[in-house]
Amino acid sequence: MRIGLPLILGILALAACSPAADNPITGNQTSLQAGNWPQFRDDTIERWFELDPAFAVYQGRHEYDGQLPDWSVEGLKRRGEFLKTTIRQARGFTGLDIQARFERDYLVKVAEGALFWLEDADQPHKNPAWYVGSLDPNVYIAREYADGATRMRAMVAYLNAVPAATAAIQANLKGPLPLSFVDYGTAAFGGFADYYTGDGKAAFAEVQDAELQRQYDAAAAKASKAMRDLRDWMNGQRDTATQDFALGPERFLRMLKQTEGVDITIDALVKVGQADLKRNQDALAAECAKFAQGETIAACIDKMSAEKPEGGPVEAAKAQIPDLRQFVVEKDLVSIPGTEEAEVRESPPYNRQNSAYIDIPGPFDKGLPSIYYISPPDPSWPAEVQRAYIPSEPDLLFTTVHEVMPGHFLQFLHANRSQSIMGRIFVGYAFAEGWAHYTEEMMWEAGLREGDSATHIGQLSNALLRDCRFLAAIGLHTQGMTQAQAQQMFQQQCYIDEGNARQQAARGTYDPAYLNYTMGKLMIRKLREDWTARNGGRRAWKAFHDQFLSYGGPPIPLVRQAMMGEPSARAVF
Repeated sequence: MRIGLPLILGILALAACSPAADNPITGNQTSLQAGNWPQFRDDTIERWFELDPAFAVYQGRHEYDGQLPDWSVEGLKRRGEFLKTTIRQARGFTGLDIQARFERDYLVKVAEGALFWLEDADQPHKNPAWYVGSLDPNVYIAREYADGATRMRAMVAYLNAVPAATAAIQANLKGPLPLSFVDYGTAAFGGFADYYTGDGKAAFAEVQDAELQRQYDAAAAKASKAMRDLRDWMNGQRDTATQDFALGPERFLRMLKQTEGVDITIDALVKVGQADLKRNQDALAAECAKFAQGETIAACIDKMSAEKPEGGPVEAAKAQIPDLRQFVVEKDLVSIPGTEEAEVRESPPYNRQNSAYIDIPGPFDKGLPSIYYISPPDPSWPAEVQRAYIPSEPDLLFTTVHEVMPGHFLQFLHANRSQSIMGRIFVGYAFAEGWAHYTEEMMWEAGLREGDSATHIGQLSNALLRDCRFLAAIGLHTQGMTQAQAQQMFQQQCYIDEGNARQQAARGTYDPAYLNYTMGKLMIRKLREDWTARNGGRRAWKAFHDQFLSYGGPPIPLVRQAMMGEPSARAVF
């Protein structure tokens, strides 16, 4: 698996459908009639993989290598029917034991979330980001699950599928589109076009099979042309582009309820975000009073930001990972299962809309490393903006905490070993990003570089970034906030540099769920507070972390219900 916007949207939307059988859950009828929950669950997952082969490949099911989803009108309709039938039939299972009931509720919530993005938000017709995760060929390039020739053949099959996929995407996306969506799609599709014939080709240079190399070149040329054509078509939407990106208050609240099980009002949600923003701003002011006495907060942040990582962020992150692992072990914070490792690389050109992300092998791939990607600044930016974009060493430290140890990488070591197949396959947005963001503050509380003001400011700068995402998502989609106003908030309230602020404001338009970082963190913090109050206080942190991660990645209200023995699943902040 990989974590980042394309995968998150891919998990939630679960792409679209193949032209397989008309019955949306063929094979499930017998298990349904017999009341056999495990068989129904497993049949549903297998059908899910058939309908979304790209998702299956990222889980490590390589019999689906090279295949892309069917994004035709019929394919999208078939996906909706499958999801609705899954929800209805899963709810029909009653009298289940505790574990099966949890899995049923988990499956229903995942399907409800996917259905929201597919039909209610209508992402296939409105948002190019919906497609990018499934189009990402990185699994064949960076994940060495087989020898180079085998992966190259899979890549050739994938490239041969690209022209039909791009034709469906162009047919589906309905203009006029928001300008930020046009910018995103132009960059992403153009990046793919360059990647196929550039770095993608170079990745297989050692394969000594002249015929396979010829096949790759022919397929890559056609795929690259198809992507360039899609890029050009997307760029051609610029003249009619709008600022009409908002979901609206009612749909935004349905998003929270359907995808994360959070039932709340807009006013209450705003209060939650503002309270956390103020908490972190106050902590930053107190730390800056020591670190940059007499200076403004902005000057304090500038002083911390000037501590650039020696040798660049990629080399610095490589050095940070073993230190963080040792700290987790010494403080006995959470179990570290397995022997897998995380490598660090510069991100590919087609996927640089985020400063960092990690690609983690799925549960069916065994013993493979994860890849932690760090993005360079956009070379078109002015030199001073590029330099500001490069993270400071303390800021990078907490990015590495978030992405690797004990954030996403460790979380997926647990998820890939979950007792439930649901936990191994379906990891939700708020669970994944909430955990990774939660670990940043938890590591500081546990004493990481204890007393070092620059380190604390690095942690707080990351927390403030996510607070502004939280409030920007609400503002952009429910309160008429413009992208320029969102950028201003990132810069003035959360002290984010211009380049990052511009990216973050744009991301909020096409990723309305990016409030899940702070929302998930706050639900986890409250659950830890309540659970450890019953189970030994601070000494119980490791037990809490291990039990929380054991569920895989369901909506956090479901985890709270299970861990606290509550009668219903509810969000508590």
